Amino acid sequence: MHSNHLLLEEPIRMASILEPSKSSFFPAMTKIVGTLGPKSRSVEVISGCLKAGMSVARFDFSLGDADYHQETLENLKASIKTTKKLCAVMLDTAGPELQVVNKSEQPISLKADATVTLTPDEGQEASSDVFPINFGGLSKAVKKGDTIFIGQYLFTGSETTSVWLEVDEVKGDDVVCVVKNSATLTGSLFTLHASQIHIDLPTLSDKDKEVISTWGAQNKIDFLSLSFTRHAEDVREACEFLSKLGDLGQTQIFAKIESVEGLTHFDEILQEADGIILSRGNLGIDLPPEKVFLFQKAAVHKCNMAGKPAVVTRVVDSMTDNLRPTRAEATDVANAVLDGTDAILLGAETLRGLYPIETISTVGRICAEAEKVFNQDLYFKKTVKFVGEPMTHLESIASSAVRAAIKVKASVIICFTSSGRAARLIAKYRPTMPVLSVVIPRLKTNQLKWSFTGAFEARQSLIVRGLFPMLADPRHPAESTNASNESVLKVALDHGKASGVVKSHDRVVICQKVGDASVVKIIELED
Repeated sequence: MHSNHLLLEEPIRMASILEPSKSSFFPAMTKIVGTLGPKSRSVEVISGCLKAGMSVARFDFSLGDADYHQETLENLKASIKTTKKLCAVMLDTAGPELQVVNKSEQPISLKADATVTLTPDEGQEASSDVFPINFGGLSKAVKKGDTIFIGQYLFTGSETTSVWLEVDEVKGDDVVCVVKNSATLTGSLFTLHASQIHIDLPTLSDKDKEVISTWGAQNKIDFLSLSFTRHAEDVREACEFLSKLGDLGQTQIFAKIESVEGLTHFDEILQEADGIILSRGNLGIDLPPEKVFLFQKAAVHKCNMAGKPAVVTRVVDSMTDNLRPTRAEATDVANAVLDGTDAILLGAETLRGLYPIETISTVGRICAEAEKVFNQDLYFKKTVKFVGEPMTHLESIASSAVRAAIKVKASVIICFTSSGRAARLIAKYRPTMPVLSVVIPRLKTNQLKWSFTGAFEARQSLIVRGLFPMLADPRHPAESTNASNESVLKVALDHGKASGVVKSHDRVVICQKVGDASVVKIIELED
C-alpha cells in the first residue's frame, strides 16, 4: 500500500504511471454512494454493485412510491446477506422541487426564440406552448430577465434534452418565457430550476415527512439526505422531526447544497449537519460555470477541517449511456479525491444508466489511483494547524495514532469504538492505510426489553473515507481490562488477515480505551 505511494511534486518516472495497480481488498478508500432505481434494483445487479465497491445505497423519493422502494430495499438486504458486504441506506427527500407535469408523456419539441407559458393550472396538457407546473408562487418569485432551466429528471447538462428559458413577462399567475435553445424534452416529469431565486416552499414537505415517518422509521434509515438545504434552520427542523421518531434519532442528516442560498449559509449549515452533499447538477445552473470548482474546493476543505463527510455528485454523467467516462469526467473524479472528498455519489449513472456495476468499478479505480498521489503529509500538517492548541483529548489521540501509523509504515489502524467518534476522528487525519473501526455494541434497555446499539454506528462509517467498520461480539466490551480486549483484537486481526489487509510481520496501530485512559499502541504481527 505504501511502497507505491507517489507524490506528484516529486519527479515521477513516466513509465511507472502505466504499471498495473496492486489489487487490494478495499477497492478504494473513497466511498461510493449508488442510487438504486429501475436499472439497479434486482438482487443480481445490487450484488454486483456491492462487490464493485458501493457502500451506501441511496433511495430517491422524487421517483417511485414507498412500496417500490421497499421492494428494492428487500433486494438490497438479500444482496448484503449473499455478498457479506455491509451497506448503509440513505433516504433522499424530494424537497421543494419544482416540476413540469407531462401527463401524455409525448416528447415536446421547443424551438429557439419561441415563447412558452409556465402556468400553475395543472389541469392543462403540457405542449410546446404551455407547461403546467406544481407551484403557484412562481409568478411572484421571478421578474423579467430571470433565467429558468427545465430538463429531464437529473440535469444532464446536455443541450438537446434540457432547455434554458428567459422570463419575458409575468401575466397574473402565468409566466411567459422566451426559449433560448432548441430542445426536445421527453418523459413524464421535467425538473424546473429557477436560477438564484428564492422559492418559498418548506425544505421538508408534508410528503417528505410522511415518507420519513413511515418508510424511513420502519427501515431505520442510516442517512437522511436533505434536498435543497438553504439555512441551518432547515437542518435543525429535520433533526427535531427525526428525534421524535424513535430509532431515527440516530439517523445522520446530510445537507444537500444545491443553490446560491445554500452556498451563502454554508458555514452555519455545516455546523448543524452531520455531513454535506454538494449537488453539482443544480449548483452548476445556479453558479457561473467558472465558479463551480472554487465552491467545491472551499466546501470540501471546510468539511475536512470539521471532520464531517463531504460527498460530491454528478461526476460521470456520460456513463449513463456509455461504458467509458469522458476524459474530463475521469479527471474530475480524481480531482474530487485530491480535494479531500469522502464519497462520490452516483445518480442517473446507476439509477437509470445502462452500466451501473461498471460505473461503480470505474469510479472506484480512478479514486484508488488518485489516493496514491494524495499529499497526506501536507494535509496532516494543515489539519493539525487548523485544529490548533490545546487539542481536545480525543483529537490528540487520533492525530497521534495516524502519525505513529505513518512513521512505522503500519498496514492498518484498528480502532475500538462504541459511538464511532474516535474512528471518525482518526479518519479525519486521512491516514494512508485503512482504518478498521471495530464497533463494540452497547447494551441498553427501556425497562421493557434489551437492545444493542452499534449497528447504526457501524453503517454510518461507510460514507467516511478510509473507514471500514466491523461489528464486534457484544460479549467483549471495548473498555474493559486488557484480557478480553485481546480476544476482540484477535477477531479484528483475523478479519484483516482473511481480507488480505494484514499479513505476518506487518505492523498494526491500535487505538483503544483501557479504563479511563485512551491508549495508542503499535504491535508487530508474528508468523
